[in-house]
Amino acid sequence: MTFSDAIRTCFTKFLTFSGRASRSEYWFFFLFIVIWSIIAGIIDAQFFTQVAVTETETSKSVTATSSAPVQSIVSLIVFIPHLAVAWRRMHDTGRSGLYALLPILLILGAFAVLIFGIGLASHFQHGGSLDILFTRATLLIVVPTLIVLFVSPLLVLWWLTRPSQPGVNKYGPNPIEVPQ
Repeated sequence: MTFSDAIRTCFTKFLTFSGRASRSEYWFFFLFIVIWSIIAGIIDAQFFTQVAVTETETSKSVTATSSAPVQSIVSLIVFIPHLAVAWRRMHDTGRSGLYALLPILLILGAFAVLIFGIGLASHFQHGGSLDILFTRATLLIVVPTLIVLFVSPLLVLWWLTRPSQPGVNKYGPNPIEVPQ
């Protein structure tokens, strides 16, 4: 699959979460996203950046801020097609497409543990035994979760780089072996 074929396929199948996607289809589309994100960043930097200079008697500081509207639009346009092709790519390696969401699900889980664990601890008398218990229990759960949180994107990346399963798997025929 060529670069332009991959882009065309991913935007054509932007809501297709069934079937399989070859490595070249996924990685060419990923390259397309990176290129357009860089271009959008340059456009934002040139046209939507506000520079503020603050001077004091001893120093001078320059602050540049941007709301990055072009990057936001590009991200919204490619989010669903990228999720769909990652989902199909996981299918191509014989895994459920839900594995593409693994890092996001772990982040949500870590935030839920922090919010509910620390929130629950704050309902008890500060410095009391239950307050300390819930705070320590929350930390015991959050620390391993954060370790897994750092490892999970690497695992998903490794899965996305794996070769296609030969032949037909439960998600359909191998896209490389199917005649066009």
